[in-house]
Amino acid sequence: MLRYLGRLVCYTAIFFVTFSVSYVLVLRVVPVTITPLKLINMFDKKPASMAVYSKWRSLNRIDRSMTLAAMASEDSRFMEHNGFDWKAIREAMRHNRRSERIRGGSTISQQTAKNVFCSHNRTYIRKAFEGYYTILIETLWSKRRIMEVYLNIIETRRNVYGVEATAQRFFNKKASELNSYDASMIATILPSPNRMNLARPSKYMQGRAARIRAAMNNMPPVKL
Repeated sequence: MLRYLGRLVCYTAIFFVTFSVSYVLVLRVVPVTITPLKLINMFDKKPASMAVYSKWRSLNRIDRSMTLAAMASEDSRFMEHNGFDWKAIREAMRHNRRSERIRGGSTISQQTAKNVFCSHNRTYIRKAFEGYYTILIETLWSKRRIMEVYLNIIETRRNVYGVEATAQRFFNKKASELNSYDASMIATILPSPNRMNLARPSKYMQGRAARIRAAMNNMPPVKL
């Protein structure tokens, strides 16, 4: 019995690793149009939730200011780390011990791995899968591909995903026509897309967007 269970665990592990690596390799070149969050929101009990706004655009059709804004807001060391920003994680842990307001230390790579491959349950198992897929995409994808996927799957409003759909819906522009102000406003809501509204930006959003633009201006040249 124990031998049988051992073989079952071994075969299951081999299948999972083979499948996950193959899937990540496929998504290195195929547009990511379906994510767990999209499926969850689509099949919510509310009828209106079935409408999904999402348009895939390659990175060269998204204005460069959006890449800079995302990095300034979410992951300033994106080009330097291997998927995990240990300095940011330590800073978040120190902050969370002192404050009731929780701060995350996830990188753009981790957020991409979570949004593409994992559920959004707050469990250690999900975090383990997130870490595993972060290592895979950092190994098998380029930084450019990670950023491209990230900017196409971010949620900016209920059932609004990606920079192209966001630009059209809230700025009446294409993603290639965004400027630094537009990009900083989009980046402002990334941590809490369902609590902030690009259609009615608050004073907090305006202030945070201004800080993001200042950070963008101070960033070193980025080549993706």
